[in-house]
Amino acid sequence: MMERFPPRSEWLQLVRYYAAAALNLVFGYLLFACLVWLGLQVFVAQALGYVLGVIFNYVTYSRIAFADKQGAKAPFVVSYIVNYLIGVFLLWLSLRIVSSPYLAGLAATIMLSFLNYFLLSRWVFQPAPKPSQGL
Repeated sequence: MMERFPPRSEWLQLVRYYAAAALNLVFGYLLFACLVWLGLQVFVAQALGYVLGVIFNYVTYSRIAFADKQGAKAPFVVSYIVNYLIGVFLLWLSLRIVSSPYLAGLAATIMLSFLNYFLLSRWVFQPAPKPSQGL
């Protein structure tokens, strides 16, 4: 018989994912704010913050959300490039539906977070190989 809901472990992983995402959000914003405070032009600060944020996110997701899995760095970077491009599209689409840029940004972020979880859990972080049994 097919289960109607994902197993409990999947729900716990999702909770850990959003806990790591909250930490990543705080880190990313504080990094951006510090770079601006140090005098970097705002778009340079955003770009540098994004690159450093991706590195930080890999560490937090691999240690918090997907601690029992093995991560692959190249697919992680590709997933963030895909996320960025789809995020721009979702923001554009949201702005066509909602006139407030704040609500549109929130809607795009929420939709993108589900996509990000799907990419990370299905493509980037795979079950760790079992240790081989010696004879």
